[in-house]
Amino acid sequence: MKKEINNIFEQFLKKESLFKSKKVLQATYIPEEIRHRDSQVTQIANILSPALRMEKPSNIFIYGKTGTGKTLSVRYLAEQMLTMADNKKVPLKIIYINCKLKKVADTEYRLIAQLTREFGKEIPPTGLPTDEVYNIFFKTLDEEKRIVLLILDEIDQVVKKAGDGLIYNLTRINSELKNAQTTIVGISNDLIFSNNIDPRVKSSLSEEEVIFPPYNAVQLQDILKERAAEAFKEEVLGEGVLQKCAAYAAREHGDARRALELLRVAGELAERRGSDKITMKNIDEAEDTIERDRILELVKNQPKQFQATLYSIIINKSSSKTKFIQTGDVYDTYHKLCIKVGLRPLTQRRVSDIIAELDMLGVINAKVISKGRFGRTREISLILPPSIEVRIKKILEEDLFT
Repeated sequence: MKKEINNIFEQFLKKESLFKSKKVLQATYIPEEIRHRDSQVTQIANILSPALRMEKPSNIFIYGKTGTGKTLSVRYLAEQMLTMADNKKVPLKIIYINCKLKKVADTEYRLIAQLTREFGKEIPPTGLPTDEVYNIFFKTLDEEKRIVLLILDEIDQVVKKAGDGLIYNLTRINSELKNAQTTIVGISNDLIFSNNIDPRVKSSLSEEEVIFPPYNAVQLQDILKERAAEAFKEEVLGEGVLQKCAAYAAREHGDARRALELLRVAGELAERRGSDKITMKNIDEAEDTIERDRILELVKNQPKQFQATLYSIIINKSSSKTKFIQTGDVYDTYHKLCIKVGLRPLTQRRVSDIIAELDMLGVINAKVISKGRFGRTREISLILPPSIEVRIKKILEEDLFT
């Protein structure tokens, strides 16, 4: 086996790569210029620029669907601001946290602990009272005169898990500080996120909003063309490849990140097959590969109640003799599972809402049917390939039972 693996590596190293710079197609790459986002970048720059005069900018909430350039634009501006601050000797600190990351920002304690660590303070992963962690954070912030921008990406994810009291506490920081001042820059894929938080919290935010619309197919082609010129060697892209990538992504609400990922994965698949061209067939194969990975990632990042509901559907499917599963059967299994793993069971109505959300995410198919005087129920079926179903079941068992 060792010999075979070494042979694979040797063969790979002998092949001529199709890529010049693969990192250009990765989500973390920040280009020299942000295309088709002039209005939004200018708007955010105008709101944040007072920080360069040691004045506290307004809090900002930035909204838009996945892949519309929100994070890219904010990180691009952060780099520009830090360079300017360094040249002008302005004490500006910018902290970026992705709130979707498990064990980094999935609880109030972990988020505040991580923010404190960004200033070089050691905080244990667990064990301290949350109030004490806040106190350490406040004291650390206030050690010197400075402006601090807290960029909280996917902020809706941590609010779902920790509650909007976290946002309220962060907005009240400045009343506790004598030297430093902080501004919150929240980034969310949920366009109505702020509508669902407590009015008192919303009032304390006093935020400005910036909306990022989806890219259209022409804009996506333009972005892909620019990145592809940097990423691939000459004459590697087959005819129609960029157009097909853009069309796929435009169909998925103008997601530039998905378009770039499609192009990168298509290049990797073509390279693996020893081809010297990336074809439209490679794009189709990349779409299938990414869709499988998307579903697995989606399941990993769902809250425990979502995972318990989906696991109950999978268990019922394996034991059912019929094609469809009833909501009542799923709830019975879910209730027993919650007791077994130490979760507080939700009401049947809330579980029914979760089933509707799983349907919307494309993991299951849930058709509402009438049972006459017995009310309405859902006929649920899994729409996952068997190989993906096995992997999802394993992920759910690891998350729920360990």
